[in-house]
Amino acid sequence: MSKQPTITVTETGNLHIHIPMLIRRMRGRKVIIAPKALDGDVPDSPGTVQTAIVQALARAFSWAEVIESGEVKSISELATNLDVDNSYVARILKLTTLAPDIIEAILNGEEPAGLSLAKLTRTFPVDWEEQRAMFGFTTD
Repeated sequence: MSKQPTITVTETGNLHIHIPMLIRRMRGRKVIIAPKALDGDVPDSPGTVQTAIVQALARAFSWAEVIESGEVKSISELATNLDVDNSYVARILKLTTLAPDIIEAILNGEEPAGLSLAKLTRTFPVDWEEQRAMFGFTTD
């Protein structure tokens, strides 16, 4: 994006603010891509967080707590209470076995490009190192 934002004062004393921006589809959502600030880059601008993955992680840990506390006796009972399919509950619950650093990166919006909920709910290894390699997380 080559144009910079401008602020001008009109003859009537009003401000005319022009902010060039692009609207793109990113991971199935519309994202506004804004230019640099008037005085350079926008400081502390947060990364894009994938809400679907974050919601799935929240559900996974919430459901795991419900099962572990004994409020429900099985995945089948939980699925019935939620009015969803057993396999969906099982796939979402598997997210609780992700490596802690992978979960943290997702919550911070620092996951590798192309990571999606569909990829995360497929079968993945239990070993954390293998998970990092499979999902494209680098180990430092």
